[in-house]
Amino acid sequence: MRTKRCSPDVLRGRLAKAEQFWEVALCVHAGIAAADALCCAGLGEHAQGEKHDDAVQLLAKVDVEASRALRALLGLKTKAGYSHTSATADEFKRAGRNAEALVMQARRRAAS
Repeated sequence: MRTKRCSPDVLRGRLAKAEQFWEVALCVHAGIAAADALCCAGLGEHAQGEKHDDAVQLLAKVDVEASRALRALLGLKTKAGYSHTSATADEFKRAGRNAEALVMQARRRAAS
């Protein structure tokens, strides 16, 4: 088994990443599910696959602004998951706003 010693900096960094994943994942997953719902309501289908850009492009057929919100959320997911830098407080706020906008729009579309 491979292991790595933990310094106090590593401990703090890993904990910060855990907190970030926890906060961002909820917004990202909410946005993805809402985007799927918007596509279902508008097109009768939603993206299925590993290419994020496919989902963004499909959503753009329904609503360009919504696709921008989804792209922003997916970009934050990439930063949070694969970058060495942490998301900023402003990015967390934007993620929350983007997720909320997508969910609210999906609710409206589903109700109509």
